[in-house]
Amino acid sequence: MASHPGYGSHTDPTFRSAPRSVGEVVRRVGVYLKPYLWMAVATVGCAILSLAFGFLYPRLTRVIIDDVITQGRRDLLTPVAIGLLGAFFLRELFNSIRIRINNALEQNVIFDMRRHVYARLQRLPVAWFDQRASGDLMTRVIEDVNNVERLLIDGVEQGTVALLSIAGALVFMFMSSPLLGGIALIPLPFLVGGALWYTLTAHKRYRLQREAASAMNALLMDNLQGIRQIKAFGRQSHEDERFAQRADDLRRSTLVVMRAWANYGPGMQFIGAAGIGLVLWVGGVQVLNGRMEVGELVAFMLYAGIFFYEPVGRLHGLNQMLQSARAAAARVFDILDMPEERPDRRGVFTKPIRGEVQYENVSFSYGERPILRHINLHARPGEVVALVGPTGAGKSTLVNLLPAFYEPTAGRILIDGVDISGVSLKALRDNISVVSQEAFLFNGTIRENILYGRTDATEEELIAASRAANCHEFITRLPHGYDSRVGERGVKLSVGEKQRVSIARALLKNAPILILDEATASVDTATEKLIQEALERLMANRTSFVIAHRLSTIRNADQILVIRQGQIVERGRHDELLAANGLYSKLARIQGTTFIEESFQKLADVE
Repeated sequence: MASHPGYGSHTDPTFRSAPRSVGEVVRRVGVYLKPYLWMAVATVGCAILSLAFGFLYPRLTRVIIDDVITQGRRDLLTPVAIGLLGAFFLRELFNSIRIRINNALEQNVIFDMRRHVYARLQRLPVAWFDQRASGDLMTRVIEDVNNVERLLIDGVEQGTVALLSIAGALVFMFMSSPLLGGIALIPLPFLVGGALWYTLTAHKRYRLQREAASAMNALLMDNLQGIRQIKAFGRQSHEDERFAQRADDLRRSTLVVMRAWANYGPGMQFIGAAGIGLVLWVGGVQVLNGRMEVGELVAFMLYAGIFFYEPVGRLHGLNQMLQSARAAAARVFDILDMPEERPDRRGVFTKPIRGEVQYENVSFSYGERPILRHINLHARPGEVVALVGPTGAGKSTLVNLLPAFYEPTAGRILIDGVDISGVSLKALRDNISVVSQEAFLFNGTIRENILYGRTDATEEELIAASRAANCHEFITRLPHGYDSRVGERGVKLSVGEKQRVSIARALLKNAPILILDEATASVDTATEKLIQEALERLMANRTSFVIAHRLSTIRNADQILVIRQGQIVERGRHDELLAANGLYSKLARIQGTTFIEESFQKLADVE
């Protein structure tokens, strides 16, 4: 893998997140609130109004007990009851409005954050994805973003309301009875100490839980993509055990989190209940001694229970959510903080390119391991350059440097005399078509997959590209023609059909430079002929780099580069290399085989 600063050297697919402070998490997540600040203010405002009408409940309860029941003020019963009913109605009305605004705010923030994370993923280097498992990345984009959002929306709203409720309750409690107010505060140091312990110890537990979830999801996605191989090799039991191990890791890490909460949550509830018990004890003595009315004590207990200790308990729940969101946010920020592969602020080609390609003393390493060393080549416009060599020689790496999937560690690459390091990725890749050995099709229709080459192409251009790729006939025989769905990774089509669709896509793009990893070795003779014809049309008048697997493909190449251990050891045309009686000549004659890579392997065995 390429060595990129900040990407890490390990290959753990569920890479460990950098630690993040609570302040950093809150500050960075808060940025997503700015476009919807009025919604956030409205949500908190409705919550405060709902809380304010809720504060009337203890006051009116005191009037009913002390004035209506104790003093027999029947004239007050109906207005107080109506007032209490109205307070409840207005409380829930504002609560309903709060929920509706809050839901809209929540979904808007999730959309923005998830889109931002996905956009960053699209701009990260290919080398970065080489080190990551797709399932882990999906967990970060879907589950972790949701957890971060809970901190932003629920944390801000519920935390604000809880603090206001506690402050308001304290005002009413001390106005009613300073003595009982002081008694109610006795449990506070224990509550604060418990919250501090949980905060300082929770992050590691939640981080391990999130990593275990990612590891399980990564294995699940890997197995779903390889389900045919699992069945073909009869490895279902083996994969059951592997998944059970990952699931058990998640179970155990989740239980660690739950056990901590099982001690923390009830412990804090008990301390709060003990406070209520102390208030009731001392308040009961006050009532018996005639220093307090029964209604006052009931109102005080309601303020203490509903508006003081209950919000304190809610803050403890928010603390748990904060620690979970903090672990999730660190995993999301890992993606957002990765440097993009190349800023798009670089230049563009000032005129249509001709397709002249030069590699000047180019070297490349995966980390500390050199893959290419001092590569020099010159492809003139319209030439076909064939790359041959054993597996692992560096052929794919060499062509992947041209569209800047990887950046050279030394040397430079030029197109029409322009150093591509100074060209934006869009300008560069708009001029290069790639047909991979394993044709990848998106889970959509054939039409959508071909139009991926050029989305604004007309129907006539679409069909012309399909005809040139020898796929129009089989497409029209399908039940829905071009609107037939291909399934995940094109599973509903044969290997040859997928390859021809990918060729049609490249033809439609009509780029002057072509990278072709030929894929005719695994198809039958008739299909190979159709693909070969399509490839010849595709390569016409284009500068083509062909990773060759068959001698038939490279006989007419303008240049054949024999690559071994990251270096070009021979170059020339087919007849020239045969006459040179070197490595190419030896591999071409081994048992008369037509498979280049197989010949290299046999030659290596002989040597």
